[in-house]
Amino acid sequence: MKIVVIGAGVAGCIVTRALSGLPGTEVLCLEKVDASDHSESGTGLNVGPNAIKVLRRHSAVLHDAVRERSYPWKSWRISLTDGALLFDLPLSKVADNEGIRIRWSELYAALRGATGNLIRYRAQVSRLGYMEGRADRLFVEYTENGASRRVDDIDLLVAADGRYSVARALLAGAPTMTQHGVAIYRLLVPDTTAGLIDDYEQWFNGHNRLLAFRVPGNAIYLAGTFPIAPGEDIPERAKDASYLRALYTPANAAPSAQCRWLIDTICANVAAIHWARLQESPPLYRDGNGHVLFLGDASHGMVPTLGQGATQAVEDACLAADLLAQRIASADAGGVGLAVPEALREFERLRADRVAFVMDFSREASDTLEAGADPVAGALKKLEAPFQQKLARLYRDVPEV
Repeated sequence: MKIVVIGAGVAGCIVTRALSGLPGTEVLCLEKVDASDHSESGTGLNVGPNAIKVLRRHSAVLHDAVRERSYPWKSWRISLTDGALLFDLPLSKVADNEGIRIRWSELYAALRGATGNLIRYRAQVSRLGYMEGRADRLFVEYTENGASRRVDDIDLLVAADGRYSVARALLAGAPTMTQHGVAIYRLLVPDTTAGLIDDYEQWFNGHNRLLAFRVPGNAIYLAGTFPIAPGEDIPERAKDASYLRALYTPANAAPSAQCRWLIDTICANVAAIHWARLQESPPLYRDGNGHVLFLGDASHGMVPTLGQGATQAVEDACLAADLLAQRIASADAGGVGLAVPEALREFERLRADRVAFVMDFSREASDTLEAGADPVAGALKKLEAPFQQKLARLYRDVPEV
């Protein structure tokens, strides 16, 4: 059975590693950047307890590799920028295990390192689709180190190439992004806090939010949000240090020591900020012919409020790998005779409700980021049973085949 995976990110690495170990399968993973190129991953992220739970069950090797490069995520705190504490939640109240805090580049390094030589780097896909007269075999054309290459007779193509997936655009059309009225920016900076910032915390000044946590490598990941007109670009004036300082400085009090450091650091590093908008795209799990599987952000780009982007990519990939491995093992040698469309329909059945819940919950939790939001009321709402029950469902009710 011939399988091509596009993208050596979170989902792509997990699936490639799992399926390549099956007898009779031929797996090729194509990644557009160089093995050492982490230019698009120069920030940090928190990965939810649900992903760590799934990853440990799927592969002890991958779980241990990721944990070795990360810090545990044990708590979630929310304060005002003057230091008034609103919310302090130990994750042990709503999860069976810890999450992690990690650099994107380190997550990639851990997963790619465990995937070995199965990844073809600097392989830029140019064309793909179904072979002429065939509804069950695909081709991929790509350029690798300047040379044009083509792979034919592909039984299964896995599109795991991110929110702006080339594979999804070519096979199903680029998804329509829903833009919410929130700007978001990110920075990864050296940790000069002397212990002021460690685990996952948020700070609000009105509806303007800061977020930060420490990651390995003596660094602090920080992010900020503020409302903008829905569907509009981020105003250029908002990218000015004085504008950003005013967003987070309390009107009637001095900022806390933590927030003073965060505000000063943001203003000193404006040129290095990565800017984006809060956005999401409709889920797509498979193509019409049933031989293309979409995973991670290529399948469902979601708002990052609950840190579920990479987390759901892990859930996707582990479930897909386990399901396909079972189906291939139960078919003839090497997966010959495997009904790929049936397997992908089963994957969609197992994932659709879960992903819909996660996307809806992430959007719901974004309410304090929007214009006119009351962060005090929003934080208190998160202490109530309905929100805590949803968090427990998110972190504990992980999918399995």
